Amino acid sequence: MEILNILTPIALTFGFIAIYALLGVYAERKIAAFIQDRVGPDEVGYKGTLQTFADILKLLQKEIIVPDSADKILFWIAPLLIFASVFAGFAVLPFSQSGLYANINLAILWVMTMVSIDVIGILMAGWASNNKYSLYGSIRAISQMIAYEIPLGFAILSVAIIYGTLNIEKIIFMQSTEGYVWGIWNAKHYGGIFLWSIFQHPHLIIVFFVFFVAGIAECNRAPFDIPEAESELIAGFHTEYGGFAFATIMLAEYANMLIISLLSVIMFLGGWNSPLPNFGSINLFDITNGGGFWSSFWLFSKSLILIFIMMWIRWSWPRFRADQLLQFSWKVLLPISLFLVIFSAFWKIFIF
Repeated sequence: MEILNILTPIALTFGFIAIYALLGVYAERKIAAFIQDRVGPDEVGYKGTLQTFADILKLLQKEIIVPDSADKILFWIAPLLIFASVFAGFAVLPFSQSGLYANINLAILWVMTMVSIDVIGILMAGWASNNKYSLYGSIRAISQMIAYEIPLGFAILSVAIIYGTLNIEKIIFMQSTEGYVWGIWNAKHYGGIFLWSIFQHPHLIIVFFVFFVAGIAECNRAPFDIPEAESELIAGFHTEYGGFAFATIMLAEYANMLIISLLSVIMFLGGWNSPLPNFGSINLFDITNGGGFWSSFWLFSKSLILIFIMMWIRWSWPRFRADQLLQFSWKVLLPISLFLVIFSAFWKIFIF
């Protein structure tokens, strides 16, 4: 029974991520088609709704061909490690106010630590393939991820300075009327969007921008998808992967997008609190806040909007060159994030 209690949330989380990824791929295809004035998937199922399910069935039936000269053990471990590192991050991420998750004081640090382990899996995939293009792709992926993890970490540090914790529940609580600490426009009275950290502490708007942009790069999403640039390196570190192994790597990418979106919502956009404020006798915030349904609805609604923005950016912006990508991190985001850490400390001491 105890083993069942442990395995049940794991199975539910995995099933949720799998379904989300399937729907996310379909949504991205439709969004890309709309932006490029195309139809998109339109054959399998109504309006192509079953196209991604057909694709995953095809991938599951495909044979995974391992190159003769590859390190076969590392070749098999790499995609599993990439997905496992991302999947472990969900252990401390809530799906609702009353959901099953590990409520620890260093939750956000846990997430970023687990997700960063996929760097090892990416290097392992490139090295084990015994393919120079895969190896080059993995090295470029690692250099990119390390470069953007630094401003990402400083953005989290700015939030930790302001709220004095990395506990997810406490950060969300401080963005509710009960946990209200400081703000403008009589935010405690109105509630809703006015209690979000980016309004209580306006400089966190810039921190949010740094975190979100660095998060896109961390997910290897365009315009930061140099490691997977088909025109340059075939398909980057996963060139030799096909079938279910390739599907596992793609599943990890979409799961990573959800993690970045959830963390952005938790730290900057009020978490599971309702964005609807109170106006006079119309208490929209009080009516639509709290409980399992509303908390889950608002948490994922905000997250899905950010995922939509990621997809929108991918099909609207041209890809960076490798030198531009690294310069943007080291010369733009890093100095800004460092300044914001110092500014957050002064804000905490003299204003907050």
